[in-house]
Formats: sequence, structure tokens, C-alpha cells
Amino acid sequence: MLGGQIETAEFPEFDDIYCKYCFTYGQDWVITTGLEEGFTQAAKRSADDRQIFVWNFPLDVTFKSTNPFGWPQLVLSVYGLDLFGKGVVRGYGACHLPTTPGRHTRRIPMFVPESTSKFQKFIGWLIGRRPEYVDQKVVAQGEGREVTRVRSQGYVTVTFNVITKDMKKLGYDCTPSDVANPQAPDVSGLSVPVTPRTMGTMESTS
Repeated sequence: MLGGQIETAEFPEFDDIYCKYCFTYGQDWVITTGLEEGFTQAAKRSADDRQIFVWNFPLDVTFKSTNPFGWPQLVLSVYGLDLFGKGVVRGYGACHLPTTPGRHTRRIPMFVPESTSKFQKFIGWLIGRRPEYVDQKVVAQGEGREVTRVRSQGYVTVTFNVITKDMKKLGYDCTPSDVANPQAPDVSGLSVPVTPRTMGTMESTS
């Protein structure tokens, strides 16, 4: 079970942007409750020094599977308006959903496709058609990505609240490492005060 929200975005060069999200996952995964995709509201850049966009858009979805292959990913596409009032993509990004229960925060780097030449870039700006993916889920795949020219642009912060169920019954241990293997405090550098009580204890043990 996954809850959380798409919190903020950092795109200092733009204004009036919104985000489209969707989930991509393997064949053995099924969404039992919740929405597979959706849109946030449009937001304006804050007037303070942070210059961020605040959405706080809720996420609520439940997945079911017996195979960890194809672990779900969250795919984000941020859109805005250009000088001519046409909607253009401002950034793509994706991340795997956390594998351990609890609260997690991810700062997802975004990128945009680039034209192969300056002439094509100028023509695209002139007619208002910038390079973008036909299917945004290609962002979460590795096949064919090596031939795509992209440029980094912006960040989106997302928080996840993850609840897992019956994972150990299927042979998977999702306990965080710091909980499963707690480390004892290092007391090698500590000195033990010598008192009559401790001296008697030391003599009896010797």
C-alpha cells in the first residue's frame, strides 16, 4: 500500500506548471485500489528565495504481486506554457517506489529531450512543437534511451508512505538494514570509574 504526495518542484526559469504522473510496473503486478495516473493542479512559483512550486498532490494506490520483478516506478511529466500560450513539456523523471515500509522522501531530477540540431530547435520553437515522448512511460525503461539526447532541468520532491503485507510469507525480508542489524554503541574509549564496589567485583572475577 502506497500513500504520500507530490510535494514541490524546482524550475526557477518557468512559471504556471503542472505535473502528470503515472505508474509503470511488471506483468505480475496489479493495482487493486487507487488511480494509475492523474494530474496535479497548476501552480505558480513562490515569491520567496526558494522559488519553488507547491502542489502537495496526494498519492494513494495499492499494488498486489507475488513476484518482485517489475517493481513499480513512479513516472512524472511536468508541463507549462510557452510564450505563445502552448503547452510544452518542462521535464520528465522517474523513480522506483521504496522497497521498505515507512516514510521516504525522494528528490527526483528531471530532464527534457533536445533537438538533434540548432535548426530543428529553432523550427520547433517557431511552430511551438518541442521534442517530447509519445509515451511518458519510456522514461522508466532503458531500451532505446541511449539514442535520446536530453538536458537536465529541474527537480520534483515526492514523499512516500509505504506499508507492506505478507512479504515474509513469500520469502522476502523488507526490514530496513538499520532495524534488522542494530549496531551496539562503541564503548571501547570509555573509562570505568574505580570505586570500592567495582574493585571488589574485579577481584572476585580474577
